[in-house]
Amino acid sequence: MAPVTDQMTEIRRGVDEILVEQELVERLKTGQPLRVKAGFDPTAPDLHLGHTVLINKMRQFQEWGHEVIFLIGDFTGMIGDPSGRNATRPALTGEQVAANAATYKEQVFKILDPERTRIAFNSEWMNEFTGADLIKLAARHTVARMLERDDFKQRYESGKSIAIHEFLYPLVQGYDSVALQADVELGGTDQKFNLLVGRQMQQAYGQKPQIVLTMPLLEGLDGVNKMSKSLDNYVGITDAPDEMFGKLMSISDVLMWRYFDLLSFRTSAQMDALRQQAADGLNPRDIKYQLAGELVARFHGDAAALRARDAFIRRFKHHEIPDDIREVSVQAEDGRLGIANLLRHAELVSSNGEAFRMIQQGAVRIDGERVEDRGLEIDAGRTHVYQVGKRRVARVKLV
Repeated sequence: MAPVTDQMTEIRRGVDEILVEQELVERLKTGQPLRVKAGFDPTAPDLHLGHTVLINKMRQFQEWGHEVIFLIGDFTGMIGDPSGRNATRPALTGEQVAANAATYKEQVFKILDPERTRIAFNSEWMNEFTGADLIKLAARHTVARMLERDDFKQRYESGKSIAIHEFLYPLVQGYDSVALQADVELGGTDQKFNLLVGRQMQQAYGQKPQIVLTMPLLEGLDGVNKMSKSLDNYVGITDAPDEMFGKLMSISDVLMWRYFDLLSFRTSAQMDALRQQAADGLNPRDIKYQLAGELVARFHGDAAALRARDAFIRRFKHHEIPDDIREVSVQAEDGRLGIANLLRHAELVSSNGEAFRMIQQGAVRIDGERVEDRGLEIDAGRTHVYQVGKRRVARVKLV
């Protein structure tokens, strides 16, 4: 097992909080493998790069010899996680949960070593709970503590309903840590309350409380909102290689470093060297090639990553896109904007009439693809590279 100082250097990278860090250091010093848990509710059938932030950190622990537990919340998934919600979340059916869970199991092994990963379902122990057991579990927490949660507090103060079953979610998640005797639990920053309930539950059941490690929520391609399928600002891990590569190349130079920190398997020393290369004048585009190549190779293999890079270069280089692309933000109207208005506001054309003429001439491209529809509308939250002719190019974020 790696020295504690080396482990802590990598653990801290990209992490929002470690509660309590000294407790983690002390457990690592024992040299005993830790049980590292992260839970995922199977609420959607496909994972995107935002989900992999936690899985990547689990992989780090796994490489150091710790026991990694990928917990699929098939029981809690039927409750519905209320975290960050301003209304009661619809519960999934058992059939939906089972189908989504099966998909998750297939996808997670694109990152984790299947031979060293324990897949668990919290229905394994929760289905054995009687009504009396659930009452005893509920007796270990208070309504006052529940209402300390921001989302519950806001809904209570604004008069919005809070269903009783929603209080069960953090209790069951906390009990999962008891059942698994977790040493460390990982979660997003929006899960902090639930993770701390796990510490409390373990203490109530006479166990040593787990260390809570929160990871930031990854921004989507727009660089503003959390990566989300509903916002269409995501990179799915099942996206085709060319699509994945192109999406990653569309992110801003600033966001690129955020993605490196949270998604790359490079060590901290390797990242420092890459930042130094950037400071010495290496083109951000070439650094982004490395990020896109690494992630496409992770999910599709090295050969697919090379083909995607070559295809991207052919598509963009041959259209003479400059190295330093101007970045522009354009305001949407009612959540979307027509292509002609977008090009005009981005100062790529002088008028809507010119935009229509250029489209008719086949001179307008979005991410290298020719635009033929004069009535095309772009949804807010999207960022693309727009090109008019050979010389007018901008990366436009529609907000």
